Amino acid sequence: MKVTVFGTGYVGLVQGAVLADVGHDVMCVDIDQAKVAALQAGQVPIHEPGLQPMVQANQAAGRLRFTTDAVQGVAHGALIFLAVGTPPDEDGSADLQHVLAVARTIAQHMTQPKIIVNKSTVPVGTADKVADTVRAVLAQRGADIAFEVVSNPEFLKEGAAVADCKRPDRIIIGTSSPAAERQLRELYAPFNRNHDRIVLMDVKSAELTKYAANAMLATKISFINEIANLAERLGADIEAVRRGIGSDPRIGYHFIYPGVGYGGSCFPKDVKALIHTAQSIGFAPEVLLAVERRNDAQRQVLADRIIAHYGGSLQGKTIAVWGLAFKPETDDMREAPSRPLLHALWAAGAQVRAHDPVAMDEARRIFGDRPDLTLCASPAEALQGADVLAIVTEWKIFRVPDFEQMAQLLKDRLVFDGRNLYDPATVARHGLGYVSIGRPALKPAA
Repeated sequence: MKVTVFGTGYVGLVQGAVLADVGHDVMCVDIDQAKVAALQAGQVPIHEPGLQPMVQANQAAGRLRFTTDAVQGVAHGALIFLAVGTPPDEDGSADLQHVLAVARTIAQHMTQPKIIVNKSTVPVGTADKVADTVRAVLAQRGADIAFEVVSNPEFLKEGAAVADCKRPDRIIIGTSSPAAERQLRELYAPFNRNHDRIVLMDVKSAELTKYAANAMLATKISFINEIANLAERLGADIEAVRRGIGSDPRIGYHFIYPGVGYGGSCFPKDVKALIHTAQSIGFAPEVLLAVERRNDAQRQVLADRIIAHYGGSLQGKTIAVWGLAFKPETDDMREAPSRPLLHALWAAGAQVRAHDPVAMDEARRIFGDRPDLTLCASPAEALQGADVLAIVTEWKIFRVPDFEQMAQLLKDRLVFDGRNLYDPATVARHGLGYVSIGRPALKPAA
């Protein structure tokens, strides 16, 4: 099938590449000329395992093309995916200007029937707005061309997006059009062979499903962090509690790892957007508001503990930081817990020595050249000259460190672990102090 994808971010690029990989003829459109030029040269601008070789292979095979020519893109695809950004507006609502701009572009240039597939995460009612926009432009043109607007939300995890796209848990299709349903089923047939993964519903339910899914996962994270705070004050061990509740199949182990809060491009934005949607119709989203408040507080925990340890000031102190991306296997630092941590450390007077396996360039882009930030090539280099270590992202490379080296290099022999990576007894055996989330703190050996 001929498919056009507007937007070459995480969603659009991955979806386009995976569709091309099973044989579809895919054209990706983006307004960013530099990004398109890089993609045409086989250079993928994001870190996503398995994506670059897939893009290069399908480009070489002629099944995947990139262009800035929107007119060409509209002409190409019978199915047109909207995968442009929906950043939060000042009031927390999703900004739909890019989605509606693409809708206008499609309507201005379409000469044949189109199925417009909304892949972006958008509030309930967006499909109606897209349809109204297309109808208005077609009316201005005096054109009578059939079209359908379908909701087909993505459920990709950054760091595992290619795998998620190739082997989806579910494929949600929101439409009341039998013809649109038929075309989407044909499009996704290669991913739907072992068993039927398609969940068919109305458009508004599909739009709400995406927000509800992300809000539920965010709720699990905030809940376990709330219990972790209780555990600390009651003298319990949150890791034991986590195993105890996770063994209940009704709860499960996913997303109940205590830490320094959620970040990234989806959870913070989508929780805010769902709160805004609820409030705009006069409904008080008490649970969602609590989820957001707990996460905001949790993102400050690591900094608060480090600063408190030194009596309120970090003047003359150097803090090693392991992990800058909001999660492993990505270089994405949007809403990453590392960002409020670093700003709090700097505000308290600290020097920071930081390492992340893949997010160093992104850190340079965000923070620029600062005299109080040193980006280090390895975890060990970050420890050199540091007083204490703060762990923010649970990269595999951090899971089995050289504790003896750590004890030698850290002047105050203290680890603040925001991801509970280590067994406290193991850390203590090497004379290190250990402060984690929801577990008793251990002082360094005298």
